[in-house]
Amino acid sequence: MACDTAIAEVRRFNRTVTAQVGALSDRFLGRDRPLGEARLLWEIAAEGCELQELRSRLALDSGYMSRLLQSLAEAGLVTVEPSERDRRGRIVRLTAAGVAERAVLDRRSDELAWSFLEPLNAAQRDELIGAMGLVRRLLTAGIVEIRPSDPGGPEARRCIEAYFAELDRRSETGFDPSEGPSADPHELRPPAGLFLLATLRGEPVGCGALKHHPGAPSEIKRMWVAGSVRGLGLGRRLLSELEARAAEHGAHAVRLDTNANLAEAIALYRSAGYVEVAPFNDQDFADHWFEKRLL
Repeated sequence: MACDTAIAEVRRFNRTVTAQVGALSDRFLGRDRPLGEARLLWEIAAEGCELQELRSRLALDSGYMSRLLQSLAEAGLVTVEPSERDRRGRIVRLTAAGVAERAVLDRRSDELAWSFLEPLNAAQRDELIGAMGLVRRLLTAGIVEIRPSDPGGPEARRCIEAYFAELDRRSETGFDPSEGPSADPHELRPPAGLFLLATLRGEPVGCGALKHHPGAPSEIKRMWVAGSVRGLGLGRRLLSELEARAAEHGAHAVRLDTNANLAEAIALYRSAGYVEVAPFNDQDFADHWFEKRLL
C-alpha cells in the first residue's frame, strides 16, 4: 500500500474511533468531565499511583497533567500527597468520591463497549474483536522505544536480573551467570560494546547487548524480552538493531550462543539468517552456537 493511502486510512480510522467513543465531548460517558480526566481517574489504582509513573504511562507533559489533577482535586475526586517511598515524588490517590466515580465510569464504559457489539451478528462481533486485538498489539509494538543505555544502570539491571531468572527457571540444570564467558557492564559499554534497552511507556521490557572482539565477530549477549510484550516482534527488532550497530562498529559478522530449552529464541535466530557453527566459547550452559555474516 502506498504511503499516502496508508496515512489516509489511519486518519479515517482515528476519526471513526474518536467519534464513536465520544472523545470529542467535554462530558465523556455523560459525566461532568472530558475523556482526559476520566482516563486519569481510571489509571489511578485503589492503592494510589506515583505521579511520575502516571505521566510516563499516559505520555503526558507535566503542565497538562497538573491541570487535569487540579480539576479532579477541586471536584473532590483525588488527593496529591508526598510519596512515602520518595519524599521528592508525589502520589495520587482516589478519594471515596473518586472511587465511586471510577465505578460509574467502569459501568458506563462497559455499556459503551456493548453498544459497539450489540448491532452485529456473532461472526461480525468475532471479526471486530479480533481486529481490535490486532490493532492494539500493532500499536503497542509501534510505541516500544529502543535506545542505548548504561548496562550498569537500574533499568538495565532489572532486565538482566529478569533474564537470568528466566534462564534459571527454564533450564533443567539451572543457570549461574558467574560461569562461562563474561559480559560485565564495562565490557558492554562503548567502545568495548553496547547495551540496548527497550521500554514501553517508560517501563523496561527488553534488552540486548554487544561485546566487540577486535578482528573477530561481535558477540550478541543478554537478549531478553518480557513475557508481557512477546508476540510484538520486539526480539527481531532488538536483533536487527544489534546487527546494525555491530556493522557500524566494523564487525563483518555477529555470533551468539543459546540453550536448547529456548526454542523461541532458536527459531528467531534461524529465521533471521543465523547458521549453526562449531562452539566458539566454553559456555557450559550453551547447546547451540550461531553466526551471521553482515553485509
